[in-house]
Amino acid sequence: MPSAYSPTFRERLVRDWYLSRVTFLTLLLLPLSWLFRAIVAVRRAMYRSGLLDARRLPVPVIVIGNLTVGGTGKTPLVGWLAAELRNQRLRPGIVARGHGGANVTPRAVMPDDDPHVVGDEPILLARAGIPVWIGHDRVATARALLAAEPGTNVILSDDGLQHYRLGRDVEILVVDGTRGFGNGRMLPAGPMREPHDRVTGVDAIVVNNSDAERMPFRTRPPMFMMHMTGERFVNLADPERTAGASDFAGKRVQAIAGIGNPGRFFDMLHRLGLDPVCHVFPDHHAYRRDDLEYRDAEVIVMTDKDAVKCRAFADSRMWRLPVAVELAPGLVEQVMEVVHGH
Repeated sequence: MPSAYSPTFRERLVRDWYLSRVTFLTLLLLPLSWLFRAIVAVRRAMYRSGLLDARRLPVPVIVIGNLTVGGTGKTPLVGWLAAELRNQRLRPGIVARGHGGANVTPRAVMPDDDPHVVGDEPILLARAGIPVWIGHDRVATARALLAAEPGTNVILSDDGLQHYRLGRDVEILVVDGTRGFGNGRMLPAGPMREPHDRVTGVDAIVVNNSDAERMPFRTRPPMFMMHMTGERFVNLADPERTAGASDFAGKRVQAIAGIGNPGRFFDMLHRLGLDPVCHVFPDHHAYRRDDLEYRDAEVIVMTDKDAVKCRAFADSRMWRLPVAVELAPGLVEQVMEVVHGH
């Protein structure tokens, strides 16, 4: 039988943040939240005043990030934007934090790297054929990428909105249109990495899976609606095999998700007509074979991000659902204006 998984203390806390539940713990954490807010404000002011220096690169830098912890869909957006820029005859490179992030020295990510070493999301980006480098210091990582790939003429930073040391030409904020900013409080009493008014300082907002009328922004930069769609499943053991949701009709289906917002994936499956037994794992979970030994399962479906870590022990029951990004027009044109003016 697969190992039983119960939510960690942190995951229960995150759930309360996004359900806007007022609990004794969130109230107890409010003083720390106020302290964190003050530290964030002072640090940002020091960069804006020049007391701390942001390091500029010789090529334009586009940062795609969020204001909250948890998944918003920024990594699929990074991959989509990199492909769009390549279609514009640019040569983009991507920098990311990598697995763990704290002590990662700059290094390139190869499509066949170990996800437990470099991280699952960097591998997904690298498999698109775009140079990807990881490291905890974004400036050093970007410079290493440029040295190794001298033809690169634009850098995309996957996350790093708060990494002010890396100078940037465009900031794109990604917001989960379903969960929004949760209770709106700063860490650790809420999910916010920076205050809500930070939205007025970015160049564009991408809202994932919602509509503009639901987003509570009064003064705001241009906003673009994004949706992620997927219809065909790909077998992990035999990538030449594909299937639609109708091919799983009448079968016992289990679904797993170890991502920042697993509910988004499960909702997508329901919209496709599936009614699986759903299993939530921690974000970036290091799957083992016994995690997925659901003996009564005829089909096990998962995200691309989960599949990266399950491929080594995959069997014929396991399927991934690739997704495509659909974005309202205008974002690429806005980015290209900045790139051409650099």
